[in-house]
Amino acid sequence: MNVRAVFIDMDGTLLTASNNITRRNMEGIYKLMNQGVKVFLATGRHYEVTAPYHKEIGLQTPMICLNGAAIHDAVTGRAIQMKTVRLNEERFHDLTAENPCNVMIHTVNGLYCKETNEEIDYWTKVGQIAPSYIGDLRQANYQDVLKYSVRTGTPCQEFSAMFQKEAEVINWNDGFELVAPHVSKWSAIKSLLREFRISPNEVVAIGDGPNDIEMLRHVGTGVAMGNASEEVKAAADFVTGHHENDGLAEFIERYLHKSYESNVI
Repeated sequence: MNVRAVFIDMDGTLLTASNNITRRNMEGIYKLMNQGVKVFLATGRHYEVTAPYHKEIGLQTPMICLNGAAIHDAVTGRAIQMKTVRLNEERFHDLTAENPCNVMIHTVNGLYCKETNEEIDYWTKVGQIAPSYIGDLRQANYQDVLKYSVRTGTPCQEFSAMFQKEAEVINWNDGFELVAPHVSKWSAIKSLLREFRISPNEVVAIGDGPNDIEMLRHVGTGVAMGNASEEVKAAADFVTGHHENDGLAEFIERYLHKSYESNVI
């Protein structure tokens, strides 16, 4: 396995449920970096709650955030690529007002949300930036949206399908997300591979969610976590262990470190 770059999802992959990177996962990544492999984070999170983990690992590569809607520079944090999504706002807010849900709108200039919750409180603590607005989003003055997140608490494909003509829809067990058409982690990865002159065949991507499916299908080696759904596992070449049991490190140790040592010999 000739690997020059590895793209790693965060929630459910790199991180435990308590939002920590285990020592074993950290050591596995360090060994890859020491082998000359470029390691990237590719996440649905916004920059402010990605950067602390990027810094903790000591990565020097750009960060793919908000499911590929933004790519941020490793050193300055400046957005080097952003793709905004445009919806019929009146229709969107009328529909979300009719359904019991929370709405989070990630914009170029901050986070706007219908109401706060434990997740947003965590984002505020880690990112050290509070939401720009909490309340009736029809009254909020925002623009340049990168991602809409609608949390209903249950799957709602019929609801999310109403936006398929305007945006890329990512369905989750507790709601859905919307980004610009043709935007994904994979679209952002392609941009970075061109920049670094790396072939997709030389890439490993590791993830667990529906927002990871496209990158798992298109890179040279796609790896699904043991905690991933069957749909995600079906898109991958390998299935590794659960994220609570160092599944990330398990794959790295078994396949990537071994292949490197074999190449040296």
